[in-house]
Amino acid sequence: MRIRISAVLFLVSLAVGAAAPLSAQSLADVARQEEARRQAIRAPAKVITNTDLKEVLPPEPAPAPSTTTTSATPDSAAASGDASKTADPAKPADAAKPAGEPVKDQAYWSGRLKGLQTQLDRDQTFAGAVQVQIDALRTDFVNRDDPAQRAAIAGDRQRAVDELDRLNKQIVTDQQAITDLMEDARRAGVPPGWLR
Repeated sequence: MRIRISAVLFLVSLAVGAAAPLSAQSLADVARQEEARRQAIRAPAKVITNTDLKEVLPPEPAPAPSTTTTSATPDSAAASGDASKTADPAKPADAAKPAGEPVKDQAYWSGRLKGLQTQLDRDQTFAGAVQVQIDALRTDFVNRDDPAQRAAIAGDRQRAVDELDRLNKQIVTDQQAITDLMEDARRAGVPPGWLR
């Protein structure tokens, strides 16, 4: 029995020993070929970044169709309060932007989204912690016999419930802010990759 095991181990070690130089030899060949390929490359490839690209302006919105059937004069349009009909269509929309407004590049959009998502995550985490506190106070309230202690626990629990309601409203506000940012970005023609 021991002789068979010894023979099998000898054959396995012989096979592994024979295969090791073959794999090392082919690996060396691959390394030489890769080195030759790298030396054949004359200049490194140009890496294109966002700063190399020209800014793409969003397409101008199509003019709204007129809903009036009678011919309206500019005076009647101004009298009705419709300023969009009297606005100069040749004027670009960017001319109305103040000079101190930040450049709305990838860093601007991703920074705003990251800030809003951080606030949402913070509020959700805090709401979860307040819910755990409410559950613990409810259990503590049930397990107490002393009316004074139960009253104190009930007051603490009510304050925690009020705080949870406030946080749930804040979470809805945070989610709406993220939705509004996405809509603003869509209207501004921001590439989807910038909002990650």
